[in-house]
Amino acid sequence: MKAGDEVPALERTIGAADMIAYAGATWDWHRLHHDDAYLRARGLDRPVVDGQLFGALLAEQVQDWLGPDARLRRLRFRLLSMVFAGESVRVTGVVTGVVTGVEGSLVTVEQKVLVAGRVAAGGTAQAVLP
Repeated sequence: MKAGDEVPALERTIGAADMIAYAGATWDWHRLHHDDAYLRARGLDRPVVDGQLFGALLAEQVQDWLGPDARLRRLRFRLLSMVFAGESVRVTGVVTGVVTGVEGSLVTVEQKVLVAGRVAAGGTAQAVLP
């Protein structure tokens, strides 16, 4: 593994069931994610996906790629646009650095969440691989 290597993409369509499961796990029941009347009053036709769900997908992509022995050390990301229920997302990643030390290799990955040709979120993950 070296800088420039691509991480296998993670693709998901985020539906209502996914959003309900995530809300239940995080106790985030903001009306933006489920209340049709609240959404219509704000000019929105569908529920908005909780942005923190993208953190879970970014972590999942790196963890799945590196395997069960890897440990996610840091994850930072920024939301750039809304994603709505029923939209498909594609998480991409590129290795930007690998540093070997006493704990193992520290792998840094730049990631993006893409939706219909736009970047919905971007961030950086660091994981230690023994």
